[in-house]
Amino acid sequence: MLLKDKVVIVSGIGPGLGQELALEAARQGAKVAMCARTPAKLDDAEKLIREAGLSNELLKVPTDISSREQCAALVAATVERFGRIDVLFNSAYVPGAFTPIAEADLGSWREAMDVNFFGTMGLTLEAVPHMRKQGGGAVVMINTMVTRKPMPSQAGYGASKAALANATSHLALELGPDNIRVNSAFMGWMWGPSVEGYFKMAEEGGGPTVEQQKAAVAANIPLRRIPDDADCAKAAIFLGSDYAHAVTGAALDVNGGEYLPH
Repeated sequence: MLLKDKVVIVSGIGPGLGQELALEAARQGAKVAMCARTPAKLDDAEKLIREAGLSNELLKVPTDISSREQCAALVAATVERFGRIDVLFNSAYVPGAFTPIAEADLGSWREAMDVNFFGTMGLTLEAVPHMRKQGGGAVVMINTMVTRKPMPSQAGYGASKAALANATSHLALELGPDNIRVNSAFMGWMWGPSVEGYFKMAEEGGGPTVEQQKAAVAANIPLRRIPDDADCAKAAIFLGSDYAHAVTGAALDVNGGEYLPH
């Protein structure tokens, strides 16, 4: 088990990647503290973990990470319950409005920045002192391929995640001497509830069928399929595990090869 006896925090629990991160962390032996703004999403994640036959210790803390005070409360509750924090998976995000830049609502951009950048940084900075005190830890930032391969209408979301990517590099540099690793997983298209819902909405609006949309997206991916969100979660779990003990400041592309760095 890659996370046996580790204590992890997963932010952004909900249908899709956040839920899969919590489930896979549990499968890998971790004690899991989960946060989301909506308590029902935490209950759903707990049910999923229990239905998988797992008896890991779980902690559910409703949290809006855009509030530094709520971030501090989440970290304090985790340390009080489990005594330490070994890995922080920063998965919480808001997409903002998907509109062309020329028509952008900058208020939506600010909301995305408040959660995706400032919220993620706030939660990270609350966890860092505990990781320092215990002699190390790992932070995994869930980022997006949009920062590497721009997509129409996603500039606000991409800008917030690009800011996070830059800060992550500085965190890796500055926290390395404290044995705290900071890495990013850049997710592309992920097959799960969010993308499926998006495709269904397009179909219901008179667009191509869900299967036609899937095929069109997959045609641009070397693996010729949209990666499943559960498989993408496993890549992030690797970065948080001791298998990545020598890795910090890395930007792992998890997109089936749609973006190929060179």
